[in-house]
Amino acid sequence: MPCCNHILTELEPVIQDAVERLRCENTLAAMVLVAFQFARQVAVILVQEVLSERAQQRTEWPRCPKCNASLHSKGLRGRSVMTIIGLVKWNRQVGRCPNGCKVEEAAPFDVALGLLPNQRTSDELKRVACALSIFVPFSTASLLLQYISGIMISAGTIWKWVEQAGDAAMKDLQQKLKSLEKGNTHDEHVEPAVADFPLVLGADGVMVPFRPNKGNPKGRTVWHEVKVGIVTRLIEEVKRGRKVVTRLTARRLVAVLGDIDALQLRLRWLAITQGLLTARRVVWISDGARGLWRIYETSFASHAKGILDFYHAAQHLWQGVQDRFGGPTVKAYAWFSELRHKLRHGEHCAVIDDIQKTLQLTGLPRNARESLSKLYAYLVTHKEHLDYKKMKQLGMPIGSGMVESACKWLIQQRFKGVGMRWSEDGFNHLLHLRLAWVNGTFDSFFSSPKS
Repeated sequence: MPCCNHILTELEPVIQDAVERLRCENTLAAMVLVAFQFARQVAVILVQEVLSERAQQRTEWPRCPKCNASLHSKGLRGRSVMTIIGLVKWNRQVGRCPNGCKVEEAAPFDVALGLLPNQRTSDELKRVACALSIFVPFSTASLLLQYISGIMISAGTIWKWVEQAGDAAMKDLQQKLKSLEKGNTHDEHVEPAVADFPLVLGADGVMVPFRPNKGNPKGRTVWHEVKVGIVTRLIEEVKRGRKVVTRLTARRLVAVLGDIDALQLRLRWLAITQGLLTARRVVWISDGARGLWRIYETSFASHAKGILDFYHAAQHLWQGVQDRFGGPTVKAYAWFSELRHKLRHGEHCAVIDDIQKTLQLTGLPRNARESLSKLYAYLVTHKEHLDYKKMKQLGMPIGSGMVESACKWLIQQRFKGVGMRWSEDGFNHLLHLRLAWVNGTFDSFFSSPKS
């Protein structure tokens, strides 16, 4: 480590200036800001001292890729990188081939520091900037970064960093999906206490505005559905000694701007990594979309119990009842309340029977018969997914609120702002970074590769 006295001697003018500025400030907030700026200056000097010390250590030179001769030192060259604390500068040894081969200069110390040849910004600064852009527009992320650290990075530069990290996240996912196809997927480590709780799966879709033409912002907005899947554990907790509440833990998400098959592959991979094959209870919950239930039937029916979202089922019920009585009449409300109560408390077979008997009535209007026929077919199709009483007794959810909440956070809050329209590439890069954030893998995409 560098000598403290040497650092203090170098810092003496800076210290005196900071002390004087502190004495001139009247508010605590102003004092803290002055001290913070001083701390950044100290941090830069400290890092530079450590770098200079390490750069003087013995260098192990690589061999020339053309003639295999050991590279020789050509002296010291300066290097500077913008970091979260400011611009850091140091000198280090660079080498060339003794035989004059035309190869790039080698800087082993840069490699040891995890720096690429032309890298001008440190990984931690990129990580902070990209983390901000996950939650706010790029221009706002630029302003916040400057406000927090005093470092000005343009919105366009932040977007390029998001593009690089998002591309790495997409490639990482593709490798994992290929491993699933080969049967090489392994469970993610799950805490033993969490592993005993039920595994809950679900999926839904949300519309996002896109540009009509690639590379051209002009034209009418085109809306595409983004499909979102969730895998989580459901934990019961006792509050204040008596009230039992449930909460989600170990929440993981997948999403895709693509067809239902693409979602199915991603969701199955995620479920397997989260213990699908070993969980003591697995539940699938979603609305009545056919594509989502096809995912359930082909990938999860052998391991999971399916639950049709109760509130979507009630909406279908209400629509059929209204058509039966010609609108939201008193009789419609009364019959709906009766059917809803039966549906909620384990009498779903009775509900189906009531609707069937109504369809047998003579003189039933055509539109009412068509609506009730659709409702009847809908409930019969999901007859095995309507036992809400049993699910509540087991502490299971009967609504797909967790999926809708995931759609809101993951998609709507960031991609559906006023005036926003996305290119497919731009959307996918940022989407995969948001997924990496919620899935706990965000930091892994901000480390420069070492050769």
